[in-house]
Amino acid sequence: MDDKDIIAPYDWVKSENIIKVIGVGGGGCNAVEHMYKVEDIKGADFIVCNTDKQALRKSEVPCKIQIGGELTKGLGAGCDPLRGRKAALESQEDIKEALGGKTEMVFVTCGMGGGTGTGAAPVIADIAHKIGLLTVGVVTVPFEDEGYESMSRAIEGIHEMEKCVDSLLIINNQKLYEVYGDLPIHEAFPKADEVLATAVRGITEIIMDTGYINVDFADVRTVMKGSGMALMGSGRGTGENRVEEAVEQALSSPLLNDFDLKTARNVLINIRTSRDESGLSTRELSEIAQCIQKYTGNAQNFKRGVVYDESGKLNGDLCITIIATGFSMSLLPQITKRDRGNVIIIDEDYVSLSLREGSDEEQETVSLQPITADEAGRQIIGKTANTNIRNFHFDEPPILAVSTGTDLSALENTPAIKRCNWTQPIEVA
Repeated sequence: MDDKDIIAPYDWVKSENIIKVIGVGGGGCNAVEHMYKVEDIKGADFIVCNTDKQALRKSEVPCKIQIGGELTKGLGAGCDPLRGRKAALESQEDIKEALGGKTEMVFVTCGMGGGTGTGAAPVIADIAHKIGLLTVGVVTVPFEDEGYESMSRAIEGIHEMEKCVDSLLIINNQKLYEVYGDLPIHEAFPKADEVLATAVRGITEIIMDTGYINVDFADVRTVMKGSGMALMGSGRGTGENRVEEAVEQALSSPLLNDFDLKTARNVLINIRTSRDESGLSTRELSEIAQCIQKYTGNAQNFKRGVVYDESGKLNGDLCITIIATGFSMSLLPQITKRDRGNVIIIDEDYVSLSLREGSDEEQETVSLQPITADEAGRQIIGKTANTNIRNFHFDEPPILAVSTGTDLSALENTPAIKRCNWTQPIEVA
């Protein structure tokens, strides 16, 4: 490919900002574009990253990375996550360059379920994580009507992403229908982008503003490092009930997954208040802690900060940013509520149970066939058929499919006949 056909990384001026936000693929680039054009966020640098050359050229975000120029010839990944992954690996030196300088934290955002975002975002997150950056993933789950294959790719991508990030926020697109169903799509879809904007703005405000009771990037790192699934939100309260109103808003984003907040291991809050007579009182400071603990229980790590707002724009209101982390990835099925038929998702070092072809005697022998990460695909028992989806699809309901290391003692000690709801009658000669 001619060099002039590739969008080379450019406009990477030296920056004092320690936070970078990278949008990967169509959905991720749209989210970053929204933040760059609409949201007034200081203290972060924005990057769009895509295989699609035309989409990059249309973006107003100045810092661009075209990945996989040789592989895709400037086209998209065609809903193929493996192609997206290979594109990111081809351009990993450009990615490392973009993450250089004074960067200490990176948000990697994408829409899961397609090709470029699903395949490339975990690679980019892994690069960031391996060079020591605090890495946060912000991803969307497809609408249910986008189809089974899209949801399966999304679940696979989320599991891959989880391995490479310190914290992961999952935005459920299906809730756009439920919460904003009456809005025009050009107004409803940006609501998902606002979740990312809220998270980034909350972090940058914590880092940039020195507080009366101070929290800083070291506290953010403590709360988010290796913390699993996360929730970030901001709320604003006014009047007599401003404390409860602000806390409830911060913890109840309608698009974020429905966590049991009491399972959070780490909680960091930052309170913005006026310095005048309408400012935060000592009693209210105690109320905030009690109110948050009512929602989150007794988190292992609880840190709070107070910042005085000198702009005069609060007008007696109270603003609270809350970061809660440490939720289990086992909550993923609750996020993607749908019947996937006879598809069973295997989380860790899984094996395929298949029957050997041959004589009737051989057919009774079960062999274990390990599948490596590179070979992971949709395995149809008795056939050879791999796709880029890490799950198994059976022509008939399977007997058993479990993760390696699962305790099967109770199952093994129960006769098979007792594990069946019915049995076929047996003719006796």
